[in-house]
Amino acid sequence: MFKRDFNKDPFIVIWELTRACQLKCLHCRAEAQYRRDPRELSFEEGKTLINQIYEMNNPMLVFTGGDPLMREDVFEIAAYAINKGVRVSMTPSATPNVTKEAIEKAKEVGLSRWAFSLDGPTAGIHDHFRGTEGSFDLTMERIKYLHELEIPIQINTVISRYNYDCLEEMAKLIEELDCVLWSVFFLVPTGRGQEKDMITPAEHEKVFSWLYQLSKRVKFDIKTTAGQHYRRVVIQNKMREAKEQVEDIQYLDALTQQGLTGSIDGLGRAPKGVNDGNGFVFISHIGDVYPSGLLPVKAGNVREQPLAEIYRESPIFKALRNPDGFKGKCGQCEFRYVCGGSRSRAYAVTGDYLESEPYCVYIPEAMRKQKEKKL
Repeated sequence: MFKRDFNKDPFIVIWELTRACQLKCLHCRAEAQYRRDPRELSFEEGKTLINQIYEMNNPMLVFTGGDPLMREDVFEIAAYAINKGVRVSMTPSATPNVTKEAIEKAKEVGLSRWAFSLDGPTAGIHDHFRGTEGSFDLTMERIKYLHELEIPIQINTVISRYNYDCLEEMAKLIEELDCVLWSVFFLVPTGRGQEKDMITPAEHEKVFSWLYQLSKRVKFDIKTTAGQHYRRVVIQNKMREAKEQVEDIQYLDALTQQGLTGSIDGLGRAPKGVNDGNGFVFISHIGDVYPSGLLPVKAGNVREQPLAEIYRESPIFKALRNPDGFKGKCGQCEFRYVCGGSRSRAYAVTGDYLESEPYCVYIPEAMRKQKEKKL
């Protein structure tokens, strides 16, 4: 299978086209505004950026925001990337901007997938979280458009205390909506997101176990964001099922048996160890480069340096690509090369992106053995 060296090239690039958005989501990383920032990367700068991204072994490219549809040139930018051979997907907000014409244009230029956010199985839960009445109904209506045009649909859900008790209903809705992927985000307290809105470490573990069992009985794929420790839960379950003790822990993909090539729309799945700055890079609307959108530690700006130089040479990115340098139990954990914990959550909660994942309940084997020796 084709392998990518994360020290040189990312697996996925997220580009925040704009911070403008009509919604007022409780957890918004971007703290989105109603109007566009005049400092946004221009169309010409965007083309230069896309060329640089393509040259980094052509990773996946995701347009995010704010709401990408707040930029009038979004489809011109997408067409430029797609014509170069870049695999592009987009995560627009469910607002009146998502017209049937916009969706038809997306299909015409060749966008490989459309992602919508859905944070509850009912209008009451979703609209509260998104800060906008009518958002749920609008999302449902636009999903029908996508089905009519045969565009694969991804649903993004942020797990928080607002929807923790209705995840079964959410899964049922995802199935009914005939989505190809359920992308489950675990809240990181950054931007408007608050620590009080997060579920507990024990609840994270329960959700991971539930997701693994769910993955075996549904036809849609499941992917986690800022839930790197789901990979540990998957491996533990696989080992338990195989009744084997594996010395060298390998990444076992619970999402598709074929791994990178198994995706319905060719976008693939993240290989082992993808984490903030390790196979993952985020470019802000003004060109600032971060390890991820949830880890607001600036490593450079594409107006001043090539993206490849920032990604490969920045001390921040280099540190994030070395799990042996992580502090606390993450640095000792036998799963550190496939998991590594959420670096963004570590930063948000402790102020140090190399600290241990604060919302993981697992005690590494090395620490358990140390404790046994003391006893």
